[in-house]
Amino acid sequence: MRAFQLSRTGTAPGLVDLPLPAPGPGELAVRIEACGLNFADLLMIDGKYQDTPPTPFVMGMEAAGMVTAAGSGTQIAPGTRVAVFAGQGGLAEAGVFPEERCTPLPASMSATQAAAFQIAYGTSHVALVHRARLRPGETLAVLGAAGGVGLTAVEIGHKIGARVIALARGAEKLEIARAAGADIVIDSETPDLRGALRAAGGVDVVYDAIGGAAGEAAFRALRPAGRFLVIGFAAGSLPVLPLNHALVKNIEIHGLYWGGYLTLDPGLLRASMAELFGWFAEGGLHPHVSASFPLAQAAEALDMLRARRSTGKIVVTMP
Repeated sequence: MRAFQLSRTGTAPGLVDLPLPAPGPGELAVRIEACGLNFADLLMIDGKYQDTPPTPFVMGMEAAGMVTAAGSGTQIAPGTRVAVFAGQGGLAEAGVFPEERCTPLPASMSATQAAAFQIAYGTSHVALVHRARLRPGETLAVLGAAGGVGLTAVEIGHKIGARVIALARGAEKLEIARAAGADIVIDSETPDLRGALRAAGGVDVVYDAIGGAAGEAAFRALRPAGRFLVIGFAAGSLPVLPLNHALVKNIEIHGLYWGGYLTLDPGLLRASMAELFGWFAEGGLHPHVSASFPLAQAAEALDMLRARRSTGKIVVTMP
């Protein structure tokens, strides 16, 4: 099979030929049809991600496809369409994964949609519903609102009934965020983001996938008893949060690493994904895939992600 492998951190990954794997006890063999890209993939190449596997490894954190064989002790039968979150192995024509990392798909969900679904929607759902306890009528500000996770935060915030302020760069990205349910859009290049958010009425919850100066500005716009969600640092630097404001205004700061819940509270992840798949089946969620590449162009797909030229998700498809 063909696979996109990182041989050593700090070097460019590339296509290789690998033996077709066979499942052992508790494992499923999957013919992979699509793999979603994530910002963490770029961090893995540089060896900067907290869960970077030992090299060499096949890249691709989340994928979707068809079960072709099942090891002993498994419950999911061959022929079942599944989404897979394994942290690696998705950028290949096939793979073997622990059954607990595979979730049967709704009949209406395509492999491309499934490959773009778990990490982005799962992150936003756990962050907004379970950590920030976002309520109808509250105001949610989403930084990086047109990105892979940000756009799902806009969509889920809107579904919950919050007033959503989307921050993104440029008119095209802002329009995509508005179409996903944003009530107010603000260009992230605005010189005074704090002032713009305050002028929009202030904020109860900040969803920060960007970090840097934008994260600090949004933090300063929080109302008393606000909640600040640390999701990522796509800007390349950490926000400097004035903790005296957190004290005086009773602000809660929540770090959210979705993959960490696989050991911290896997039951929460299962319940969260079940609710999200239910919302999708009801027509309440619409994964946004802005670009699709064949496996042979996986490097170009990562370049697009690195340059932040995409909106929503980038997906790599298999022949």
